[in-house]
Amino acid sequence: MLLLCQMEQVLDVYQRPYDSENPVVCFDETNKQHIKDVIESLPTREGDVAKHDSEYERGGTSNLFMFFEPLAGRRYVTIANRRTAVDFADAMKHLVDDLYPSTPKITVVLDNLNTHTKASLYKAFKPEEARRIGDRLIFEFTPKRGSWLNMAECEFSVLSRQCLSRRIPDRTTLIKEVQAWTKYRNEKTVVTSWQFTIKNARTKLKNLYPEIKTSI
Repeated sequence: MLLLCQMEQVLDVYQRPYDSENPVVCFDETNKQHIKDVIESLPTREGDVAKHDSEYERGGTSNLFMFFEPLAGRRYVTIANRRTAVDFADAMKHLVDDLYPSTPKITVVLDNLNTHTKASLYKAFKPEEARRIGDRLIFEFTPKRGSWLNMAECEFSVLSRQCLSRRIPDRTTLIKEVQAWTKYRNEKTVVTSWQFTIKNARTKLKNLYPEIKTSI
């Protein structure tokens, strides 16, 4: 029943009207392995698919953090070397201090990864700083196996298709490519409202709900 409770809570959050004093920001993370060509690829003609030699060199991995505010049509992506609790804490500090410096509260929709807790802030910062950042954040967790509820994951799917589904040799190139993608996508001002409501869930996912028999 916890899964249903969390699902309905997230769906309820998505139905809120826009509130500049407490925006809803979806957060997710993924990684990208860097692949370097050993043999330079042949130039391609317009309309052709790029071809790479089967031989390549691994160049490490970068972690991407996605912030997506659906009702404002804004997305931000930061890139780190790792995905530790400290990296998550740094991402939350960036959200609070750089992206929304004057916003009293920020509701963050995110999954249940073990680093996705306010406790991670205390691994990165002094207690006073950790508490300052944490007091600005309201976490709303998607249920296990319910990551489809996170709109930041949907944005990562688009990013993967349009930008990441090819060989990117190093972090510097990745940052440049992702920044260009983010700028282009934000300029399109895609404002997204979540159409799947609690009422829809109780109808279309009826088999997930327990049957409660009441005695008269």
